[in-house]
Amino acid sequence: MAEHPKHDKDLETQLAVVTGQRDAALLEIKLLRAKLDALARRIFGKKSEQLSEAQLQLLFQEEVAPGPAMGKESGPEETETQLPRSSKPKRQRAPRIPEHLPVVEEVLVPEVVKAEPGQWRKIGEEVSEQIDFEPAKFFRRRLVRPKYVHRSEVDAVLVVAALPPVLQERCIAAPGLLAQILVSKYSDHMPLYRQESIYESRHGVSLPRQSMARWVGLAADWLQPIDEEIRKGVFEKGYVQVDETPIRHLDPGWGKTGQGYLWTCLRPDGDVFYRWETSRAAECLKRIIPVDFSGKLQCDGYEGYPCFAKKHAGELVLVGCWAHVRRAFFEAQSEAPKLVGFILRQIQLLYAVEKELKQAKAGPQLKEARRAAQSVPVLQRLHRVLLLLKNRRGILPQSGFGKAIRYALGEWRS
Repeated sequence: MAEHPKHDKDLETQLAVVTGQRDAALLEIKLLRAKLDALARRIFGKKSEQLSEAQLQLLFQEEVAPGPAMGKESGPEETETQLPRSSKPKRQRAPRIPEHLPVVEEVLVPEVVKAEPGQWRKIGEEVSEQIDFEPAKFFRRRLVRPKYVHRSEVDAVLVVAALPPVLQERCIAAPGLLAQILVSKYSDHMPLYRQESIYESRHGVSLPRQSMARWVGLAADWLQPIDEEIRKGVFEKGYVQVDETPIRHLDPGWGKTGQGYLWTCLRPDGDVFYRWETSRAAECLKRIIPVDFSGKLQCDGYEGYPCFAKKHAGELVLVGCWAHVRRAFFEAQSEAPKLVGFILRQIQLLYAVEKELKQAKAGPQLKEARRAAQSVPVLQRLHRVLLLLKNRRGILPQSGFGKAIRYALGEWRS
């Protein structure tokens, strides 16, 4: 039989193409399944990212002993970083009725005693307490300003007390009502249309939401100096944590919602400053961070922060955030449970050191010494593991685990 080399070559080419397509499809299926698992955990799973000791031990069961690159030779270091388990102090139970509440005493006299009080002699009493609540109420605050004229100067100008400061001339909203509207809207998350309905149905007071919206705007302008003082206080110590949260918002004129960002600036153990922006661009940081700010800015790996730091006038040092690093690995647990469990355990050790320092109210010198003795070995071991896993076969760069490794190494400062 005559051979057909050209025909065989075409078949081999077609087989190679089909095999490549199959491998690409299998890879895509694997990545999509990982994304679906992560999405399902976000929607249906627990909101907390905490892992218990039992969960971590379960991840390590039947695990093959790690080689030198995984930290086998660093056993003594890990022993040093193991924190002693201390029994959790029992939380003192709060009193059923808080002591700071004002007391309204009500004396209950039996009906037979009321009928003939002279025939009865009090020999003691029984006291019981309850917690009661008096609903908020509306009332009319009438400001009466008498007019005076001097007895000996009849033609002199009349004397009348000045009105208290108001947000706007002829505004009927008193400070107490404005405080109620603002607290309900921003602290209790009560939209103005719901407040309008509650005031109308329960109190018989009609406050159109358009009027309340105008009062909220006036109050925001009036509180602007306080907001600026809070901003100065947040940035005055030279160490600020910054993050931006995406929020959908109504975009007037477009008939649809737009993407906005609530920028949050926190000074540890201090105040919090918020700024709303419709963008995530680095230009927003120019309106948030003072021009003369110098110090440490803790943030995630968003590229806008390095871009801003290069153009910032002051000496600005960007510091990574372990919470963002941990979250990326936490969401990739299903892809490599044992490896992710090991990494989460190392991060847990770092958190434990900081928790103990905070509970002990440690000073700068003690913090530096404890971190050098306990945290640095953990960081070194974790860095070696991440560098090893970066080039390990079987870990797809596009997978959640691969992205978590690249993100962590990208945030690492040598």
